[in-house]
Amino acid sequence: MEIAIAGCGIGGLAAAVFLARDGHNVTLFERFAAPAPVGSGLVLQPVGLDVLEALGLRGQAETLGHRIEALDGRDSESGRRVLDVRYDFGGAGRSGLGIHRATLFSLLYEAAQAEGVSIEPGCTVTGCEENRLLLTQEGRPKAPAFALIVDAMGAGSPLSAEPGRPLAFGALWATVPAGSGPHAPKLHQTYRGARFMAGVLPIGQIPADRGQKLAIFWSLPAAAYAAWREAPLDAWKAEAAALWPDFAPHLLHVSTHDDLAMAHYRHRTLRTPVEGCCVHLGDSWHATSPQLGQGANMALLDAQALAIALGETDDLEAALREYRRKRTAHMRLYQLISRVFTPFYQSDSATLAMLRDHVLAPLSRLPGIRGALGRMVCGDLILPIRS
Repeated sequence: MEIAIAGCGIGGLAAAVFLARDGHNVTLFERFAAPAPVGSGLVLQPVGLDVLEALGLRGQAETLGHRIEALDGRDSESGRRVLDVRYDFGGAGRSGLGIHRATLFSLLYEAAQAEGVSIEPGCTVTGCEENRLLLTQEGRPKAPAFALIVDAMGAGSPLSAEPGRPLAFGALWATVPAGSGPHAPKLHQTYRGARFMAGVLPIGQIPADRGQKLAIFWSLPAAAYAAWREAPLDAWKAEAAALWPDFAPHLLHVSTHDDLAMAHYRHRTLRTPVEGCCVHLGDSWHATSPQLGQGANMALLDAQALAIALGETDDLEAALREYRRKRTAHMRLYQLISRVFTPFYQSDSATLAMLRDHVLAPLSRLPGIRGALGRMVCGDLILPIRS
């Protein structure tokens, strides 16, 4: 088939590689003149790593990224551990992978080029009518027609009329040098209540700089971002260092407000990912908070499920119904879990923070619950792609 993919992010690139490898003619449209990733670090969970395995990219990713074996969260005042999730529950031998978005993007982009995907930069997609993709590009006389249009443009996609619900809290992110010495294979977080959170994630190397890197982040209400930019940076750095003294050395690499990027989040789930010959994947279908670190992983799973469904039948309509069936249960479960857990880590509620620290934390150490939390973070609490 002639397939258009709108959006050159993680999900769009993965779908392009899968579909081109299956023999389809794939054209990927990107609004930027030079396609590039947006953001800092992320955790590829075991389900996401399995998709990279299918793409033939897992080994390269693991060489460049940083193994993550646990999530460790502590109260800033008492030092008490209130988040303790292990990947290797029951001797499963699994782990996550901290990686910079630029590194993952580079691997997928090169794979797409190797598969002969046609990448069209500088194209602003404005909508689609029947099987035609409406876009703005100098020199293009008319909207091109495709058998299938894949929307991978994220939560703000113009191909969807459902904007979703913006979340009250976002996060400031920066990439900093890791410094000397080995770093523990953990995502570290420190909290004061649910309003204040700082985190450090080892992410390995990035293409432009082979030195080891860390992603650092700071929880911030979305409405407070403008005031944060107007306030002296040293005042914020002092506040962050007071919350977590071990965070302070990383802030030496932050000299201006522009060294940190603000990430905004939203909850959004379309009733159906299929509209005629247009199919949504990743955040354009289901956006959520980053609390479980599943955003990129869910997009990778969507891309793989779409390719599997298209490979099972020549009936496009039936294949798209099957794509929806394969992913809906897993997607809905993780949307629900994320919606429930997010206020315990990012909100103004002192009550939820107290429940997290004094009720949920002790419960999470019980053997059965500990294993369930591990599977939840791994991404396979239920089957990610139904057979």
